[in-house]
Amino acid sequence: MSLSEFSCELSLVCPAFNEAENIEQLLAEWDAELREVGSPYEMIVVDDGSTDSTSEVLRFGCREFPNLRVLRLARRCGQSTALASGFAAARGEWIVTSDADLQNDPADLPRMLALIDQFDMVCGWRKDRKDVWTKRLVSRFANARRRKLLDDGVHDSACGLKVLRREVADRILKFNGMHRFLPALAKIEGFRITEIPVQHRPRVRGKSKYWIFNRFLKPIQDLRGVAWYRARQLAFAAQEITVVANETQSLARAS
Repeated sequence: MSLSEFSCELSLVCPAFNEAENIEQLLAEWDAELREVGSPYEMIVVDDGSTDSTSEVLRFGCREFPNLRVLRLARRCGQSTALASGFAAARGEWIVTSDADLQNDPADLPRMLALIDQFDMVCGWRKDRKDVWTKRLVSRFANARRRKLLDDGVHDSACGLKVLRREVADRILKFNGMHRFLPALAKIEGFRITEIPVQHRPRVRGKSKYWIFNRFLKPIQDLRGVAWYRARQLAFAAQEITVVANETQSLARAS
């Protein structure tokens, strides 16, 4: 099914926490790329209880970008809650997710959209990551462990750049930490997923919100939970049987 068949087609969802230095460029880059795609779109930035001037920058952004919608969480709830909030508010038939730190490149979007006729979720793979070595090492271990337990078919489940059908966002299990397992959660529900290499840019402004403890210990606990959910899922296909008039008469004669 092509994008042109939808009335509201693309919803960009970006969680943001203390990214005031990056928001203006983020909005400009994504607005330009989405305009180039040529489909009706909206940009949703979810302010995850930022304590810097992120909310103020976003208010100014609403004046410059008519397609911008801003959601603000009353307190910091984390990336999963911010994504879930954006999913619930999105009006597009396809949802694009991106981090707000400018490390995802909007220029990768057309290659991802080219695959939506075949797949329900297209995931980015940061094949050449521009992060510090400690973050790369922890991610490599976590990804290897995840692939072994969940068999989700992707190298980099936590890459912020994804394109997913709205139905995927509606049906997947929502929990604190889900953002690390979106491909596996989609596959559990029977959706078709794929992965392509995307650009990964170094962070040049602002501070990373992750360190070894929140990228290692808690994700391992969440991984066990998702593995349990995958093993215990209900798999069934029930079809309603209807009886037409002539079949009813035949049954009556047989009795």
